[in-house]
Amino acid sequence: METSKNIQTEQITDSDLSEQIKAVTKDSHMRAENTELMLSYQRGHVSLTQYQMLLCSLYKIYEALEEALDRNATHDAVAPIYFPQELARLQSIGKDLEHFYGRSWKEKITVPAATMRYVQRLRQVGSDHPEYLVAHAYTRYLGDLSGGQVLGRITQKSLGLKNGEGLSFFSFPAVSSPTLFKQLYRSRMNSLELTEEQRGGVLEEAVTAFQLNIQVFNELQNSVCETDNQNNLRLRRTLHKDNTTAADVALSESSVSSLMPQFVRTLLGLFVVLAVGMVCLLNTCTIKQ
Repeated sequence: METSKNIQTEQITDSDLSEQIKAVTKDSHMRAENTELMLSYQRGHVSLTQYQMLLCSLYKIYEALEEALDRNATHDAVAPIYFPQELARLQSIGKDLEHFYGRSWKEKITVPAATMRYVQRLRQVGSDHPEYLVAHAYTRYLGDLSGGQVLGRITQKSLGLKNGEGLSFFSFPAVSSPTLFKQLYRSRMNSLELTEEQRGGVLEEAVTAFQLNIQVFNELQNSVCETDNQNNLRLRRTLHKDNTTAADVALSESSVSSLMPQFVRTLLGLFVVLAVGMVCLLNTCTIKQ
C-alpha cells in the first residue's frame, strides 16, 4: 500500500522536476483536452465504440510501458517511482476488454497506427534511455489518478455500466487516497538525481508523451467516425433493400391489378365473338333446312 512508502508532504518549487514537467507540457495538455475525443467525453457523449477502441489502445500502451518499467525496476531513475502494486493498469484493462469482447478478446482487438508508434517509442525509451520512462509514467499514471477519475464517472453514466463492470481501468483499489499518493509520487520524482542533460531529456520526453497521446486520440476519433459511417451505410443499404423489396411487391400487385381489367375485357370480347359465331351458325343451318 502507498502508506508503506512513507508519504511526505513537501514544498514544491519551480525547480522541481514535477513542476518543470507541468510547465513545459501546459500547452500540450490543453491540446490533448481539446481533441474531439476528449471533448466528446467532457460533454458526456461517449459511445460504446469510442470506449472499446480507447481500451484497445490503452492496453497496448500500458503493455509496453509496464514491460519497460518492470525491466528497469532497479534503475536509479525508475526505482523511486516504481509502484506496480498501486498503479499497474494492464490486468485491469484486460478485465474490461474481456467484459466487452469475451474470453477471446485478444484476437478481436485492433489499434490505430498512432498507438503502435506510441508503443514503439516506449520500447525504445525503455531500452536506450530508462530515465525517460519517468516522463511517460508521470503523464499516464497521474493523469489516470486525476482527470481519469472524472472520465470514469462519465463513462459509467453514458454507457449505463453497472457494478463497475467494464470500468476496472479507472479503479485503483491499492490507492486509498489519490491526493496523498500523487504528493508521494511527485516527491519521489523531485528526489531523482539527474544530470542536466538527463533532466532536459526527461522534459522533452514529457512533451513527446503528450504529443503521442494527442495523435492516438485523434486517430481513434477518426476510426470511430469511420466505423460509425460504415455502420450507417450498412443500415441504409439494409433499409434500401427492404424498401426495394416492398416496392417490388407493391409493383407486382399493381401490375396484376392493372392487367385484370384488360384481361376481363379480352375475355368478354372473346365471349362476344363466340356468341356471334354461334348465332351465324344457327342462322345458316336454319336457311339450309
